[in-house]
Amino acid sequence: MDVIAALAALGAMVAAFVPRVPLAQAAGTAGAVSLVVTAVHPPLGRQAAGVAWLMVEVLALLVLVLRAARCVPGRRAIAAAGLPGAAVALVLMRVLWPGEPSLMVTGCAGWSLLAIAAAAMGLYTRSLDTARSRAVTEAKRAQRLALARDLHDYVAHDVSGMLVQAQAARMVPGPLPPAVADALRRIEEAGLRALASMDRTVEMLHDRPDAGLDRRLPGVEGLEGLVDGFSPPVSLRVDPGLDLSRETSATVYRVVTEALTNVRRHAGQATFVEVEVTAEGRAVRVRVADDGGGRSESAGRGGFGLAGLAERAGMLGGSLSSGPTRAGWHVTALLPAQAPEAADASEVTR
Repeated sequence: MDVIAALAALGAMVAAFVPRVPLAQAAGTAGAVSLVVTAVHPPLGRQAAGVAWLMVEVLALLVLVLRAARCVPGRRAIAAAGLPGAAVALVLMRVLWPGEPSLMVTGCAGWSLLAIAAAAMGLYTRSLDTARSRAVTEAKRAQRLALARDLHDYVAHDVSGMLVQAQAARMVPGPLPPAVADALRRIEEAGLRALASMDRTVEMLHDRPDAGLDRRLPGVEGLEGLVDGFSPPVSLRVDPGLDLSRETSATVYRVVTEALTNVRRHAGQATFVEVEVTAEGRAVRVRVADDGGGRSESAGRGGFGLAGLAERAGMLGGSLSSGPTRAGWHVTALLPAQAPEAADASEVTR
């Protein structure tokens, strides 16, 4: 039986370093097996078969305690490290039983210090991992914020220049052709929206409390204004009575915006665009399709818009896909109607 417990502990220790094996289950199973073997020794009147197997088992259990304390997230770490830790503390009972109760208590207390030391070392390395991860996150955020500031300044300068030119053209003496006046008006409105979007983006990166996504970014209700006057013409269909969280609604707006931007960039021959926002059970489906022919928006001039939206959709628990159709190109997103709560950021990567 001691051999079985030692082999179980060794197997769990090896499995603890395999990424796809649940560490908490491996550590808990090894600890439970060891405790069961220790518990059946007194009723059967048996003692440990050999010190060598006992030491192998204890070392493997200590590794599991350290690993669980370091890597298992949340409260599960208590059970994952506690079971093998308790097994280490009580394993001496196999050798000392039957004996003086005071000797057994003292011996088990001394061996429990080994488990406590392993758990403390695991928690210390866990804190180092957390600090390193936080430092990397802060460094990335600072770099992205600096890039966002530069982008805001440079692009805002150019867009402001476009606005000035459009406004100046509208002030030219004499009547303008209706089509020209309407085009200039739309250019001015688009430029103002672009400047407002850049301001919101930079404010959100500053983590200002009044710059949250829920308050500032448009959602499904803004789609009609977005597609109004778009060239080529857009057919918009939105299911009535959609019950969407603000974050999902804003993501729907961003998907449509990015898809229409790609139509303008890559599908100059398109004659129409279809935008559909429909309910599918507890999810919402967003589809933007055009007839401008197939193209590869991820190569050449393509940017990171769709890739970023795919990542955002995945964070919400949804998905985003794009590809050619018979006539042109489509962008389709499936998003949960109610965005899930943010997950704990305390989980440590194994």
